[in-house]
Amino acid sequence: MLSLPRLRILSELSNRGTIAATARALSYTPSAVSQQLTLLEREAGVPLLERVGRGVRLTGAAALLVDHANAVMARLDLAEAELAATQHELHGRMRVASFQSVVLSLVPGALDRMVIEHPHLRIDIVQREHGQAYEGLLSYEFDLILGEEYPGNPDRVRDEVDRFDLLTDPLRLALPAEGPLSERPRSLADLAGAPWVLDPEDTPTGRWGREVCRQAGFEPITSFESPDLLLQAELVRTGHAVAFLPELLPSTYLQGITFVSLPGDPHRVLYTASRAGRAGHPAVQAFREALAEALEARRPADPAWGVRVS
Repeated sequence: MLSLPRLRILSELSNRGTIAATARALSYTPSAVSQQLTLLEREAGVPLLERVGRGVRLTGAAALLVDHANAVMARLDLAEAELAATQHELHGRMRVASFQSVVLSLVPGALDRMVIEHPHLRIDIVQREHGQAYEGLLSYEFDLILGEEYPGNPDRVRDEVDRFDLLTDPLRLALPAEGPLSERPRSLADLAGAPWVLDPEDTPTGRWGREVCRQAGFEPITSFESPDLLLQAELVRTGHAVAFLPELLPSTYLQGITFVSLPGDPHRVLYTASRAGRAGHPAVQAFREALAEALEARRPADPAWGVRVS
């Protein structure tokens, strides 16, 4: 009988590409990963890895085995979900990965509801950027992730992932309310000489922001580069830069900032994703419902939703 824990290591190696990355993802040492894969090779009776330079590559037999391993783990996900559905109360632990703006805006309200309705369920929230969160979801590190999709950067459709869209969040030009940069431009090109704060260029958000500027006919002067939306908002508020910001930020951080509509009214899509076999788990369903209620509770009350300068 093939060892399921070792099959999971092989599946992780298929996703991560290297022994070192696989070891980090599973909290093993590289030597322990190599040892377990050697044992799996003996169990399988066929070569699973071949050396390529200093790394390894999966053989055709290993790729076949990974497909079966993923099917088995998906089936176990489904079994756990069905067993949990037979219980009267939710208990245990659920791990959720999210990025900053949703953690600030929606997660606290969702947690308030979960504490009241499901007091015996422990929910751990980990802040992760989009790509890292997806890797963790497929590696069984997380049960649910909150993701975002920017214009022109669609996520790859994955059969093994269940995605549920929460909302479309408007993306705006953010200007300081006072100072030299506060004057509303007639067109985006008027800001060609302004200092910008943008996400790193190798991120979907960073690529999108730069492309918007290039379509307006200029290369932005990126004086500040950071994925931290709160830092971006603070640099705008204090008059040091202009930026592209989503509306879904708590109004506390938007004071002293003017939002200006962008051409084409671009939006980002916020969504939750779980592994397909986990989607029916009562804990996943309950947290998705709690997030939706937190969104509805926040929408009419937060002034940021109504800020418009056309």
